Amino acid sequence: MWARGFVFLIGAFYFSTEILHSQHVSAQDIYVAELMVESNVTLEAATILGILNNITTLTVTDALSVEHQVTFMQTESVAECLIVGLETACNCSAGYIWSNEICYNYNCCRETTCYQNVSYISPLCIPKIPVYINGSVTMNTRAWAITDEPTLKTEFEKLNGFESLNITGQRLSGTLSVADFEVGLSVKFETYRLQDIINTLQSLLAAYIRVDTTGLVHIESPQYKVCYQSSPILKCTFDEVTHKAGWNMSTTFERFELNNGSVVLLDHACGTLTYPSCVAVTLQKVTGVWEGTYECGFTKGSVRHIAKAYLSVARLPDTILLTTNPITGDCSALESTSSITIKITTTIPKTNNSYVFNWNYKTQGTATPVDAVKNINYIFNVMMSCVKVLTAQTVSVTFKNDINQTKTASVTIPVIYGGAKFCPEETINGAVWPKTPAGDTAVNNTCPVGRVGFQTRTCTGTIWDQVFDFCVNQELNKISNAAESFLKGMGATEDVALDIFSGLNNNTDTGGGGDNIADLTASINVMDMMAQASKNVPLGEKVLPSFVSAASNMLNKTWTKVNNTVLHYMSANYLESLEGLVENIKVNLSNNNSDYNTQNLDLKYCSGDDCSVDVFGINVNLNKSSGIMKTVAVKNLMSKLRNTYKSSTSTDLLVSTTLEDNNDSNIQIKMAFTATPNDQQVPHCVFWNPKTKDFEDTGCQVASKVNRSGVLCECMHLTSFSVLMARGDVSDPVLDVITYVGLAVSIISLIIFLIIEYLVWAAVVKTKLSHYRHTCMVNIAFFLLLADISFLASVEPSALSADMCLALTICKHLFFMIKFCWMLSLSAMLVHQLIFVFNPLRKKVFMFFSSFVGYMVPIVIVGSSYIYYRYTGKPYHNKDTCWLTYESLLVGSLHAFLLPIGTILLSNIFSLGVVIVTLLKSSKNDSSKGDEKDTAKSIIKVILVLAPVFGVTWSIGFCLVVFNSSNPAYPFFNYTFTIVNSFQGFFVLLTGFMAEQKVKDELYKIVCGKGDSSDSTKNLTSTMYTKDK
Repeated sequence: MWARGFVFLIGAFYFSTEILHSQHVSAQDIYVAELMVESNVTLEAATILGILNNITTLTVTDALSVEHQVTFMQTESVAECLIVGLETACNCSAGYIWSNEICYNYNCCRETTCYQNVSYISPLCIPKIPVYINGSVTMNTRAWAITDEPTLKTEFEKLNGFESLNITGQRLSGTLSVADFEVGLSVKFETYRLQDIINTLQSLLAAYIRVDTTGLVHIESPQYKVCYQSSPILKCTFDEVTHKAGWNMSTTFERFELNNGSVVLLDHACGTLTYPSCVAVTLQKVTGVWEGTYECGFTKGSVRHIAKAYLSVARLPDTILLTTNPITGDCSALESTSSITIKITTTIPKTNNSYVFNWNYKTQGTATPVDAVKNINYIFNVMMSCVKVLTAQTVSVTFKNDINQTKTASVTIPVIYGGAKFCPEETINGAVWPKTPAGDTAVNNTCPVGRVGFQTRTCTGTIWDQVFDFCVNQELNKISNAAESFLKGMGATEDVALDIFSGLNNNTDTGGGGDNIADLTASINVMDMMAQASKNVPLGEKVLPSFVSAASNMLNKTWTKVNNTVLHYMSANYLESLEGLVENIKVNLSNNNSDYNTQNLDLKYCSGDDCSVDVFGINVNLNKSSGIMKTVAVKNLMSKLRNTYKSSTSTDLLVSTTLEDNNDSNIQIKMAFTATPNDQQVPHCVFWNPKTKDFEDTGCQVASKVNRSGVLCECMHLTSFSVLMARGDVSDPVLDVITYVGLAVSIISLIIFLIIEYLVWAAVVKTKLSHYRHTCMVNIAFFLLLADISFLASVEPSALSADMCLALTICKHLFFMIKFCWMLSLSAMLVHQLIFVFNPLRKKVFMFFSSFVGYMVPIVIVGSSYIYYRYTGKPYHNKDTCWLTYESLLVGSLHAFLLPIGTILLSNIFSLGVVIVTLLKSSKNDSSKGDEKDTAKSIIKVILVLAPVFGVTWSIGFCLVVFNSSNPAYPFFNYTFTIVNSFQGFFVLLTGFMAEQKVKDELYKIVCGKGDSSDSTKNLTSTMYTKDK
């Protein structure tokens, strides 16, 4: 008895949803089944296939027990078995080969007849697929010999579907002999079988064997050209659990490992039960540089399974550079009906892609590309009219790729019209700066040999500003480009990071980049990019020496030729980059190297629970439960950082501390700084806040201060710390109460005074002298009132916005200055009347003089000081006090207040002295009219009346500047100054009302409605004014 069996492969599918998009069909369920037919009669396979082809639909049930109607799409014969009694002979159909189960269990591994009883096994035969093993044999003790090839072949023949083994080449790796080979298979295999073969061969040949496989990993990638700036996704899956997965990208000349970055986003969590190993990569906003071959790899043991796909990108120029010749259009000597010709050169990186190029300036045009060595140029001319227009003259260019995407760039051309101001042409260090209109900035794209970039220069009026140099050393520019690629995720490996830091170290040492500010800025930017990248790419300790040395070299530079705004930005960027790299670089405690010391940086780390390290003489102590403490002390940086903290001065050192692998919820760090405050200074423990770009003291306090020994700081968090020295704190609750009460009394008194002046003005202001005096007094009272109100409004700076704090500071500065300047006008008028008795002051002269001194001078002083501090980037005001800043002698905006009022006070004291001397002379010349006692009384009255309105009491405040807080006389001057100046408005009321009889009499008449009262009593002021009548 005999029988014949056939195995058929049936393919069917059911559409659950059909969506046509981007040239592919999605959302369909596919079913594959095997059908075995046994017969004891003669039966041909073609007969069975004919029967199956007549079946159009079939019902199947999915895993959720839901039935679906499916349609047969393909049927074919897979294998045929002839069974005669107990003997079996099976053959696979063309294009199929024995399954791994048949091969490894029944030793049927070739395309020959299998005589084992395997007809009941499923799958019996499987489709052939090309699988390749590429590897190399590195001989450890001898050279590769031709007799070693059979050994390789014998072992690889153990794999199912073995077809061929070829030695593809021989080479030397150092002194070791290496043979490269390729194995061809037609069946997938499990990794452990290949690993066993490798282990056996390494033992037999005394060699190291490395292998990659292709054909086992499934890769999904766009099969079309992706758009410029799109975000394509590539995905690889593998049906075994592996140890490691990753991506590489290669172009014609380079190969890069991909890691997470600003462009590359890796996903290792895309696995399924069927494909437990998965790695996907999303390329965010790709440009032309990302076109190339992408290779994914899964590593298990010493075997790496790979798959490759080519990603095509619709390119547009990554950089577009427009240069003009001449740089500026000169119409200064031409009629308005004339035109000038400007030659425009558009330069893009060299590429094999072709673009549609157009330029636009009032009309459109095109240009033919011209090949250069490394670039492609598009050159065209535009005719620019000399008719003056208010809008900028802008020429734009547009590139369009083969899928109609566009990219545009433009250049603005300054034009000098007839009669307009301009800066003349100059040549500096070989760079030609052409005639440029006032207010425009010329951009010069030429740099000295060995440098790349550009220079800019602004024309202010008819004077050129200084040249801003952005020409960077060529080698440093290459390092910067490498760091930029590293940040994107291209070639982001520890070895590449080491190359970047080594290059940066070589370029920033004494013989490298020098003090060029463009080089220094580029070097800091490299650190910044590497700090950002280190959050995604693991960096080990081997990069630390080069990194620390390069960072230290940067602090040897002078950092000059920039204003404070740029300086503060550069220093903050440097510090935050340094902190980030120190925190993210992993250290290996087994190296027994916990100290990296350079001229400006001292880095130490500690793994114990009770850590105590010394960096540049500063002891840092921290108790922790786990992790590694990293501490770095920095020299030559504090003076460059922005500091508006309580008008303090910086010390020499800054300490940054971070923790690696630590989860402690509470942190307390102690730092013993060697900075020693003098008798006039109070130390403050502060930290650098990267958000506000300034120093703050939240969570930090001075634990103890011992003069000549240093300052101990305690903080409850980790960051960068330092000690700042401020003048002694003069805050006192009693003084605060006196200030608030005094200001309230002053404000009420000044309002009353102004009301009285309004009521009695017409009656008492009848002479030039009275007009002069009352005009000064009203201005003094009015602006003192505004100053006191502004002062009260700023007593709680923390409750004010930054803009409000600045506005109140300006108001106080301006109002107090106006008040003092009117005091100066009053004292000058009094001295003039006493000295030039027979040459009285004319009203027009007085009004002009007093208005100029009282209004214009304060506005100029306040305005110029604000503009100066804003332009230089120095702090005009202290946000903690809403008042002017004091840093040191003659340093700080407070001197824009102290110096003018000091001058005014000296003048007013001189005027007071003149009055007293005049009274003494009058008494001496006319002894019959009074005795010495009356003279003494007159002098006392003069002092009491004139001292408040001359602002003499403010001179006490200078004593507070001279004396330090530990001086025994300091509290006396402090209380005296606070009392007499808080109540100054009250004293002005007494001076203006109580000391002048005419005012009292007129007010009495207004209140009581009575007739004229006696005016026989002379007031002190009128006596002084009319002594010689």
